[in-house]
Amino acid sequence: MNHEGYVATLEIDDEAGIIHGRVVNARVVLTFEGNTVAELWEAFTDTIADYHDWCRARGVEQEKLH
Repeated sequence: MNHEGYVATLEIDDEAGIIHGRVVNARVVLTFEGNTVAELWEAFTDTIADYHDWCRARGVEQEKLH
């Protein structure tokens, strides 16, 4: 998955019926999950937006993606 330059890998938990995601091109730990692709996408974009909001609220520069 890609959003605003953030790249995430996905892992499916068949037993729990949950898809877990983790951003892999940032040092900061950003994770998210959902039960459907639509929920997963919403959680991913919300996680990125929340990270941006967190940085702005604290006057912290967002890290450069690699």
